[in-house]
Amino acid sequence: MGFYDRHLLPHLIDFACGMGAVMKTRAQVVPLAEGRVLEIGIGSGLNLSFYEPNKVSAIVGVDPSAEMQKLAQQRAAQISIPVQMIALELGQIQAADASFDSIVCTFTLCTIPDALAALKEMRRVLKPGGKLLFSEHGLAPDLSVVRWQNRLTPIWKPLAGGCHLNRDIPALLRAGGFQIEQLDSRYLKGPRPMTWVSWGWAV
Repeated sequence: MGFYDRHLLPHLIDFACGMGAVMKTRAQVVPLAEGRVLEIGIGSGLNLSFYEPNKVSAIVGVDPSAEMQKLAQQRAAQISIPVQMIALELGQIQAADASFDSIVCTFTLCTIPDALAALKEMRRVLKPGGKLLFSEHGLAPDLSVVRWQNRLTPIWKPLAGGCHLNRDIPALLRAGGFQIEQLDSRYLKGPRPMTWVSWGWAV
């Protein structure tokens, strides 16, 4: 991992993913989390302030970036809910089956190399009746935008930590074994290839 990926990219991602319109979509789903929560791609901890202390007993975060985890730990110190980081080894979440009441996944599925395998792991560790709360950018509904997403993704990926602009998030969730119960989608402010966002929850 080079200087850019180690030292610059975490702060660029923290800035881009912390912009107002993005934070508003986080605020739509994160407060719905209950019980013991697993956050996939906790990143720099931008979601931590949205958790409800009277509803959430503990947050367990997974993120492959040590630099991002440092930023998350700083934000974790500012909330009253216990926050723990666990390892992700060989694509497997180091947790028992059916051990979480809620899973939160925001602006993360775009970067996971094998998103389908990751979703199957989420399904494994989620309790029956538990919710996967998501907010993700991805494949737009307009063909002209999709063409640009397909053109830009090979260039964008190495600059943005492996981010794919053209993943079909609802289709991925269904392929991973989830049933979408609530889904909202729209363009946020900014370049359309990067700003088609879907959020909601699935079981």
